[in-house]
Amino acid sequence: MTDEDLWRMLREIESMPYGPGQIAALEQLLRRADAGEDRHLAFAARITATPAYVHGGEPAKSFVTFSWCLAEFDRDPQPYHQGYTHQLLWYFKYMVNAMLKFPELPLDRTYAVLDDMERRYRESGHSLQAVHKHRFLVADHLGDESAAAEAYRLWMTTPRDALSDCAGCDPTTQVGYLADIGRHDEAVALAEPVLAGRLNCVEQPQGILTALLASYRETGRQEQARDAHREAYRRLRGRLADLWEIADHVEFCTVTGNGARALELVERHLDWLDRAPTPAAGMHFAAAAAAALRQVPADLTVHRRAAADRPAADVPAGALADELADSATALAERFDARNGTTHQSERIARRIAAEPDGEHLPLSASLRRPPVPAPRSGGGPVTAAPVTVPAQADPDELLALAEECWRTNRRDGLVAALRAYDERFGDAELPAATRARRLELRAGEVSQDDDGVPVAIEVNRAALAAWREVPDPLRAQVVAGRLGALLSTVEESAEEGLTLAREAAEHLAAHGEPRERAAAWDRLALAHVHRERWAEALDALDRADADAGLDPWLDGRVALHRTHVLERLERADEFRDAAVRARRLAGEVGDGEMLTAACLAYVRATDDPADAVAACDEALAVAPPGARLPLRVTRGRALLAAERAAEAVEDLAEAVTLCVEQGLPGDALLRWELAEAYRAAGRLTEAAEVAEEAVLGLDRAGAQAEADRCRHLLAGIYEGLSEPDLALGLLDQLAENLDGPDNLPQRAQVLEEAGGILYDDDRDALAAQRFAAAATAWRLAGYPVDELRARRREMLALHWSGDLPAAVAAIERVDEALGALAGLPDEPPVVTYERAMAADAVARVLIAEERITAALDRLDGVPDRLRSIEAFGEAAQVEVLTGELLLRDGRPDQAERLLGPVLAGLPTGSRPAAQAAWLLARALDDQDRPAEAAKIRAEHGIGEE
Repeated sequence: MTDEDLWRMLREIESMPYGPGQIAALEQLLRRADAGEDRHLAFAARITATPAYVHGGEPAKSFVTFSWCLAEFDRDPQPYHQGYTHQLLWYFKYMVNAMLKFPELPLDRTYAVLDDMERRYRESGHSLQAVHKHRFLVADHLGDESAAAEAYRLWMTTPRDALSDCAGCDPTTQVGYLADIGRHDEAVALAEPVLAGRLNCVEQPQGILTALLASYRETGRQEQARDAHREAYRRLRGRLADLWEIADHVEFCTVTGNGARALELVERHLDWLDRAPTPAAGMHFAAAAAAALRQVPADLTVHRRAAADRPAADVPAGALADELADSATALAERFDARNGTTHQSERIARRIAAEPDGEHLPLSASLRRPPVPAPRSGGGPVTAAPVTVPAQADPDELLALAEECWRTNRRDGLVAALRAYDERFGDAELPAATRARRLELRAGEVSQDDDGVPVAIEVNRAALAAWREVPDPLRAQVVAGRLGALLSTVEESAEEGLTLAREAAEHLAAHGEPRERAAAWDRLALAHVHRERWAEALDALDRADADAGLDPWLDGRVALHRTHVLERLERADEFRDAAVRARRLAGEVGDGEMLTAACLAYVRATDDPADAVAACDEALAVAPPGARLPLRVTRGRALLAAERAAEAVEDLAEAVTLCVEQGLPGDALLRWELAEAYRAAGRLTEAAEVAEEAVLGLDRAGAQAEADRCRHLLAGIYEGLSEPDLALGLLDQLAENLDGPDNLPQRAQVLEEAGGILYDDDRDALAAQRFAAAATAWRLAGYPVDELRARRREMLALHWSGDLPAAVAAIERVDEALGALAGLPDEPPVVTYERAMAADAVARVLIAEERITAALDRLDGVPDRLRSIEAFGEAAQVEVLTGELLLRDGRPDQAERLLGPVLAGLPTGSRPAAQAAWLLARALDDQDRPAEAAKIRAEHGIGEE
């Protein structure tokens, strides 16, 4: 590579975000620069590398680059050195900060650097404000209270200058000191005007927000403490260099009673200890993590990723807490041995001992309360009145009461009546029919979920045998029908079950009462449903309908079963009508469980989100506890569809909380939906937090496709938060995950989105690389229109990066993509548009090469093609550019004829109108018509220049 190439590489590296990628690129550049003879480049590369190492999480390497630059600066001053004097003086601060964090560096060396810093600041005429600050930092690190107080006083009373830390970083250190000495109100007061201003330093506002956590809590500002934690941690969580500050957030979660969140942060950053930026940062994180781990059950396992000296493993929290506490304590002792004090050991001991203190402060954007284990299902409907068991009831009366409760879905009454029966008559000699009836009702006590089905089958077999022995053919067929419906759920017994249910229905149809007939056909329908025989199920339900109206409870159940069958048969209109009827019937009997199911069916049937919300509201008023989770999810989705995202947030957050409380899988998927709702509501900070949780959970569950889709959502949220580097990191990860032939369109999309972010951030050379990769992926995927768009964007990015030769070379690739779309018999509008915009882009590159005629040739006919697809704004833009080229080509008359109509069609006061007016006036001037030109300028309020 030439020196010019290397300088261009340095400029591109300077625009990269801090982190491993920038460091790797810099080290490659340093090797190449040192192999050449350009001393200026070698110096400039190390000047760039010093803060890159500090902010990228490898500050130890900054000692080498800084020392090299300082020695070069002193040994053989060159003219170019003067341009870097400010950076060299500034970097002294980095050195002092970093040296304190390595216990192997002698303290007298830190003092020597401080003294050299002071000497150079004095000689260059700078204030000593920053020097006093760093003497304060040394004294504070040692625990020398009097020296720290004096240095703090000098720091506060010395005028600031260009070498002082920024308006956010100076107050951050001040806030931390005031908090340490218990002056919390002063700390908050000091920070308020800082936070109200504009902070764009790489360390702000997350630095000052982290420093404020303790003071916000101590002064009762709970909401501000929560918001500071959310905002600051979101900005810190991707930066290895900020491991110490992340430790502060782990401790904050612990002391505020958010043990689950503290554990989550520990697991997320645990492997960073293996590459901690400094021993001090590792010490503080290990101590805070140990405290957090001691708040959870000792046998709870924590996943620890593999390292060079250890495989990945799930480690008991108690053992890991002890290990981390020992590590932090040992490091503190090393610092104290160097410093000749006990300050660091005392500080770390306090951090290890941290525990919940004071009132719980909810921090999570996804959990509404601390997760408390709850039963997976509640009792009966909340509207059901308690059942009173008569004290003098005989056996048959008790069984009749139990049977009535079973019919009306009051399981608590069923259980109470049967318990009374067993207590009073369990050992009595009773008629065979009474005993058979008790055995039949035993089926109502048995759960019929997946775990209870085998027991329920055996109970019904016993009851069937008992009724046959009585004998009572009608009761036997009722039980046979129930047994058949149960057997149909088991693959190996399905045919037996269908046969039993069918024979029972036919027998009861011939010999039973109307309710018995309807219930029998309903049970046969259920047997068919279990075997997914939808047409047969619907036929059985039609027969059940004939008599079900005599029993409103049975009528409601049959109607509910009909909705399910019609939905599976995709008979939308009938499904909707059935859902309306089922909802009405369930409401009339007042059964919460039945009404919940009917309302959920209605939600699936309706196209009106407002109606769906109303149905959920009706069900929530009476739903049993176990039904609240699906109702909250459904209501949240309906609210999102109704564009009521702020309300949807509340439902989906409650759904996440219920899911966690009930120990159910799927909370990561719900968090994904909640993140979507937060985003739609414009609450991007919470959206980012919850989406991050969702990605972590989906990754742990091995659901990579869903995790990647959520990453895509998160990238868009980061972009909305003006955090392009975080968005780019996710998009790059997505592109890597999608690196396969089946995922080419998705890979192309994320590469092009990354290019768009870089382009908007004026990192044009890097944007061009992403656009080029996207274009290749689009071509391989067989999407020629998308390839053309990406090639056009690549060419423009190269143009704006200042690399004109590369932009000109890209014209050939654009033309190849254009050729793939030529000669279409019926050109779709999107093809017309992309071909036109490619011509416009090529013309702009040709203009930069002063190839005016070639540019005009490219634009010929483009406005008409754009107008043919009603792209009137773009057509006017091309015509304005054409008018400018005609002027530059010495054809003002043609420019006038083109620009006059264009100007008349543009909105007055718009930028295109001003540009067209300016060009038209120039065309009139060039034709010696100054009065007309002046009139145009006056009408549009523009000057001659």
